[in-house]
Amino acid sequence: MGCRYGQSVSLSLIEAVDRNAYNAVVAQMPITSPLQSWGYGEARKVIGQEPMRFFIRRDGETVGAIQLIRKTLVPGVATLYAPRGPALQTLDDLPEVAKAIKKIARRTDIHVKIEPSVPILAGTEATQTDLEEEQSVIPAALGPFKRGVAEQPEHTILADLSAGEDELFNGLHKMARRNVRGSQRMGVQAGRDDDFEGFWDIFTATNERAQLGSFPRAYYETLLREANGDGSEAYIVLSRHEGRPLAGGMFLAIGDSTCYLYGGSIRDDRPPLEGEKRKDAKAPDAFYWESMRDAKAHGYTTFDFWGIPRLLDESKHSYGVFKMKLKFSTKRYWYPAYDLALSPVSPVLQKALKVRKQYVNYRSRGTTDDIL
Repeated sequence: MGCRYGQSVSLSLIEAVDRNAYNAVVAQMPITSPLQSWGYGEARKVIGQEPMRFFIRRDGETVGAIQLIRKTLVPGVATLYAPRGPALQTLDDLPEVAKAIKKIARRTDIHVKIEPSVPILAGTEATQTDLEEEQSVIPAALGPFKRGVAEQPEHTILADLSAGEDELFNGLHKMARRNVRGSQRMGVQAGRDDDFEGFWDIFTATNERAQLGSFPRAYYETLLREANGDGSEAYIVLSRHEGRPLAGGMFLAIGDSTCYLYGGSIRDDRPPLEGEKRKDAKAPDAFYWESMRDAKAHGYTTFDFWGIPRLLDESKHSYGVFKMKLKFSTKRYWYPAYDLALSPVSPVLQKALKVRKQYVNYRSRGTTDDIL
């Protein structure tokens, strides 16, 4: 990561009360993420979590921002979490950020988790050998923060949208190019859409099919409403064939980046207009390509496909998702997380949270393994 920790003037966290001013800082930082936007925190309120936003200042100069989500686990025990944050000019400031967080933390806050948005390039394959080699070069610590378990997908694919559209299309896998052209010939229409019900039908059907977890519907409705404005964007892209949404997703964007957070696809079970069998319209391919075109048209240069498996397993649903995304970009990256203990009981709590997570996975999917 090229991070150096030297002496620096003490930083302070100043509470942010104006969402426009806060989002403006998040958007302009070189190390940043849409998940640090004000609206993302508003959505977390729906699931009982408390967002806190701060400007990070040194001698009156704003050098970053951080959105900390307080999660109360049981009365008297809580954790702090900066989703894909903090937003910073440099990772060199993390030691002072740690000191500043300790000053504003409550006695009930046991530890804090950060996920600095500095992607680490991965290899070309997701084999066990590659995984071990890649993990070995990821820093074990960033100042006082120690390597932890990421809450957001740790492994993802990014696409650089700065090239021209023709160059971007020619850079797709030949199967993606063929499928996109085929979808166009079949009349598939894809683009931004305000049909939340169409998105919701696709999203819930995908979750049920793949045994994925999800938040209450109000969470996604709140995210779409609260994150769409004041310098950030939340929006839906749908891919339709003969009017019916067959693939789609919800995106969150700020600065020069957009992230495909939630979505999926469904089969078209309608009777064919002619013939004995309805042809595959390749709606998912159209969705991905048009989402990239739309992002480029709106000025975003980084497209985050948001989550691929740490290790490939052809028996899992996530393998098919990985292969689909890989057709549109081959640039895999890691976003590791780091923890800072705020209490001596933090290690015990971390173990308890891991056991609880494994139990939830087993109850919902019959395995203790995570989806990704």
